[in-house]
Amino acid sequence: MSSVRLGVDIGGTFTDVVLEADGESYSTKVLTTYAAPENAIIDGMHQVCTKAGVMPADVTQIIHGTTLATNALIERRGAKTALITTEGFRDVIEMRTESRFEQYDLNLVLPDPLLPRQMRYTVPGRIDATGAELKPLTRADIEPVVDAIAQAGYESVAIGLIHSYLNDSHEKLVRDVLADRLPDVMISLSSEVSPQMREYERFNTVVANAYIKPLMKSYLGRLKGRLADEGVGCNIFLMHSGGGIISLENAADFPVRLVESGPAGGAVFAAHIAARYGLDKVLSFDMGGTTAKICLIKNQTPKTSRVFEVARTYRFKKGSGMPISIPVIDMVEIGAGGGSLAHVDAMRQIRVGPESAGSEPGPACYGRGGGRPAVTDADLVLGKLDPDNFAGGSIQLHGDASAAALVAEIGETLDMDAAQAAFGVAEVVDENMANAARVHAVENGEDLSDYTMIAFGGAAPLHAGRLCEKLGVDRLLVPPGAGVGSAIGFLRAPFSFEANRSVYMRLTDFDPAKITTLLSDLKAEATGFVRNCDAQSPIISEFKVYMRYSGQGWEIPISLTEEQAMHPDVATFEARFIADYTKLFGRAVAGMDIEITVWSVNATTPPEPVGRVDEAKATTPAKAVGQRQMFDPAVADFVVADMFSRGDMTIGQQSAGPAVVVEAETTIIVPSSRVATRQPDGCIDLRVKG
Repeated sequence: MSSVRLGVDIGGTFTDVVLEADGESYSTKVLTTYAAPENAIIDGMHQVCTKAGVMPADVTQIIHGTTLATNALIERRGAKTALITTEGFRDVIEMRTESRFEQYDLNLVLPDPLLPRQMRYTVPGRIDATGAELKPLTRADIEPVVDAIAQAGYESVAIGLIHSYLNDSHEKLVRDVLADRLPDVMISLSSEVSPQMREYERFNTVVANAYIKPLMKSYLGRLKGRLADEGVGCNIFLMHSGGGIISLENAADFPVRLVESGPAGGAVFAAHIAARYGLDKVLSFDMGGTTAKICLIKNQTPKTSRVFEVARTYRFKKGSGMPISIPVIDMVEIGAGGGSLAHVDAMRQIRVGPESAGSEPGPACYGRGGGRPAVTDADLVLGKLDPDNFAGGSIQLHGDASAAALVAEIGETLDMDAAQAAFGVAEVVDENMANAARVHAVENGEDLSDYTMIAFGGAAPLHAGRLCEKLGVDRLLVPPGAGVGSAIGFLRAPFSFEANRSVYMRLTDFDPAKITTLLSDLKAEATGFVRNCDAQSPIISEFKVYMRYSGQGWEIPISLTEEQAMHPDVATFEARFIADYTKLFGRAVAGMDIEITVWSVNATTPPEPVGRVDEAKATTPAKAVGQRQMFDPAVADFVVADMFSRGDMTIGQQSAGPAVVVEAETTIIVPSSRVATRQPDGCIDLRVKG
């Protein structure tokens, strides 16, 4: 057997496992085991291997993504961690940027820093903004701090000194003293984790890395050991937040790069589908058990960013979370999944999320002890789910428990029966997701009416049709394997790593030799990470600089060709910046100097070739396999909906809404306004009737 590849995505509720062998794909969903996440992986691996008729020892490659890093940060259950920083900068992670994310809330409470003040230590010595040493740092300066850390018994230490992104000599000296005195303590350097300007973001990122490093290193080590016990000796790779794959060893050293790794796999999956259909404007919609993720994909490439926020504490407002300064696929993520819990607030309004029932105990309908209603309970009462065939029949759903929970939590307060309460919960969660998509589109200057939605994740096909109605999106694609889309995305992702560094340079001080050396060093660094994973494949280098007018507070990314990067010319840099700035803001600003703040090189193996789909026109109606009562929001009442088996629909066959298209890992709801057609590659294509 030539190649047997396994993709694994640990979510907040389900662990998705996909195996590809000899051109065939086999998948399963198992409940996530929080205490030992590797148990769900082993269970899922055995299930798909049995389906494929192979042994675990036959697996040649495993690619894994996980929410463990994100959840550890959100739930504040990382290691006992200390921060060593420069004198005078001890409170940077607590002072933040001093901006107010809610201007008019007089009782605004800022989120607590990851580390309280007594866990933050300072050393003398100072590097200036050019990288020159203003004040020296000696071992004698560092040793008292190391003694205090040894006495306190820390597991992990973050080192973040001012301007270390330009000169890391002081950080390395602190690391050496720490390693000599405390060889078992894990150490993270900001100059390695996030060598970028803006100390708040950089310090916060290195603290987050140190905070989750023992947890992730332990988990990855256990996973490797468990797989070895099962006879699996192949390489294990991890999906990172930028949409590529890194080695297990690199992931253990830089676990902060794994934050958002699961959603990144979903965006790669959606981009792959967009390429198959030649779509240049796609709205990726990924709804699982805990969260919903929305991402804009233009020209078959997900939008990326250098900074994102984890654990927004104030109505998902930008600025209210924990900034992580690493390359990441840019998306909006809200607490709206199948397990998101519903309640009535003090203003007698239905609220959904961000709290989730997860897999332990899960929604009320799971019968595992959950008494509060979740979105899945509402979907079950509304007739969207088959209680006997949920998750491929592995979980029996209890509709009476869902109805009782909805009445107790919502119906009794608002004088509603179970169906009305379920309708309210579904509409609220759908409107929450629609609002998130609208805001994300406005922030990026996009009109969603021009977009095609691609929906995946276990809960997305249940809600995507209604979401399209709310957003005015005319076309929706639900690809095969949608229920395990992120895990499939892992198997489509290239090996890649982005290296970046802050070096401040005005165009009036343009230094071609310095630029060539800097970008060459970054290229070598990024290439080295990729070569740890793949020693053979050709590597493509993508160059980017972040530029702004002098005095501005933020910069915009400017892409360069390798020729422009390796033979830098000031006129080219200026012209590229002015063109992109004008496109974003409508006009350039005359008479102002332009400056570069961050330099970036992404090394990646070539993407796998994608064949275009020869799209089919609707031919004949599909044959229904049954009917069931389903709530239709268009008439606010139950209607009789035809049921269709996705596996039985042939190319060109269509099913008109209201209808339900069933499969093992999810269910597609076709609203009364839409008609669904089966495409040659297995996608179900929903379009507006007529």
